[in-house]
Amino acid sequence: MRRRARVPLRGDGGLTLVVVADTHSEPHPDAARWIAAAAPDLIVHAGDIGALRVLDDLGALAPVYAVRGNIDERAPDLADELVLDLTGADGAVALRLVVLHIGQNGPRLRADALRLARAEGADLLVCGHSHVPFVGRDSGIVVFNPGSIGPRRFRLPIVFGVLEIAGGAMGTRHVSCETGERWLPTPGAG
Repeated sequence: MRRRARVPLRGDGGLTLVVVADTHSEPHPDAARWIAAAAPDLIVHAGDIGALRVLDDLGALAPVYAVRGNIDERAPDLADELVLDLTGADGAVALRLVVLHIGQNGPRLRADALRLARAEGADLLVCGHSHVPFVGRDSGIVVFNPGSIGPRRFRLPIVFGVLEIAGGAMGTRHVSCETGERWLPTPGAG
């Protein structure tokens, strides 16, 4: 099932959107504190939520939009795909996001995710599943994977993503749930 939503930008034309994924019922104990510190206008969960109470907890920080991941049960309010239009004061779409759980194969978009993003005219595709934080571009589409704020998988970081719109520009970053600092990959780590 595909859902659509429209979210207006703030009066100043900006928006802070926190993106999380792969909580697996157990978000990092400090995740809420660091998410709140980012002062999000909106939170997007890119699937593998686990217990739906996770969405209620995030909802105490900001409005939440979420998609179902491969571990999640079907629930009436949980879509498989989300098209999220961020709109300006005139109601025109300033940025279109497509959110789904599985969208990447390494640094490349999966063929089904690319077809969906193109069909919807997406500016940005948000996905989770791999637990690997990523931002890049493939076939003209910006791809943003927030990583995971759930239990550590292998030696991967426990991070979330922040997407900020300000002055007509979009910026992304990852934030460590362990330190609250901006997370950057370490060359040669893995």
